[in-house]
This record gives sequence, structure tokens and C-alpha cells, in this order.
Amino acid sequence: MENQLKALFGAWIQAIGTVTSAVGSTPSLNEDIQDSLNLWGNALQGTGNALIADSEEGFSLENLGNEVQAIGNTTVIAGLLLNVSEEKKLKLDINGNLLQAVGGGIALPDDLVDEPSTIRTLNIAGNVLQIIGNSLQARGGIIELKSNPNNQVKYKSYRESNQSQEISYSDSFAINGSWIQAVGSVISAIAQTMESKENNT
Repeated sequence: MENQLKALFGAWIQAIGTVTSAVGSTPSLNEDIQDSLNLWGNALQGTGNALIADSEEGFSLENLGNEVQAIGNTTVIAGLLLNVSEEKKLKLDINGNLLQAVGGGIALPDDLVDEPSTIRTLNIAGNVLQIIGNSLQARGGIIELKSNPNNQVKYKSYRESNQSQEISYSDSFAINGSWIQAVGSVISAIAQTMESKENNT
């Protein structure tokens, strides 16, 4: 029972974190507000992933996947907090999103081999959406990095209004990726809620 509650709590904490980060990707917001929302969002995601991983007894791919996702969230947080160059900040953000996508991919096979059910279908859909969302965010960061051949990168500029078509292109990847990840995370949290209710009946 305690592990079920921990997994349920972790799933919703993660969902709240992804939505918070998605709101932080809104270009019309002040840059400081964007960074704060992204920081808190990733902190909540990392906490949620760690709780879900801790709720699993013994080794499983889902456990490992959630641990890798938590590391990815920590990497994004490092990019926001460390006093390093703008290029390194962006690279940390890219690597953090890629780690989250890899973590989702590691966790996916556990759901694929389970008995088919509505809960499993929701779990798979939620996980796949999160993998796509993180991959799009990483892609947006890569486009931003390549658009500055002289390495004069302005961190998070892909989330800001900019006249450059290439920056605007990367901006759309980051925003869409954030919201796709958020939708996937909420679907996964709903699946976890259904599973908890089913186990308690």
C-alpha cells in the first residue's frame, strides 16, 4: 500500500512538474519567470521520478528508466543554476532532455510485455508522448546551438520572440515538445491513479 501511494504521489508530482515547465516555455513570459518555472518544473519532475523509482521493489526497467529521467531533470537544473557559459548551459539542457527521453525508452518495454488493458494502453501512450516531447525539446536546443556558429549562444533564446526564422523554428520545437511531454505525463498519472484504485478494490 505504501509503495502504491508513493508511486501515485510521484506520478502526479511529475505531471505537475511537466505542466509547470510547459507554462515556462511560453515566449510571452518574462525570461526570469520562464527560468523560475522551468527550474521548479524540473525539480518537481525529478522528485516525482525518484519517488516512482523508489516505489519499485527490486530491479525493473521501469525503475531504471525513472532513475535515468531523474538524472535528466537534474542535468537541466544544472544548466539553469551553474555559472557556466551560455553554450554549456544550452548543452546541459539538451543532454538533460535527451536523458529523459532515453529514460522513457528504457521504461517502455515493461508496459509492452504486460497483459493488454486500458491502464497499460494509457501507460504506453503517456510514456511515448513524453519520449517524443523530450526529443523535440532536445531538437529545439540543437537547432539553437547550430544556428550560432560562433558559439555566441543566448541560453533559452529558443523560447523567446526572435526575428530569425531559424530561432523561431527551434522555439516551436521547444514549446510543442514541452506541452507534448506534459500531456503524456498527465496521461501516465491518470493511468497510475486507475491502477491504484483497481488494486484497492
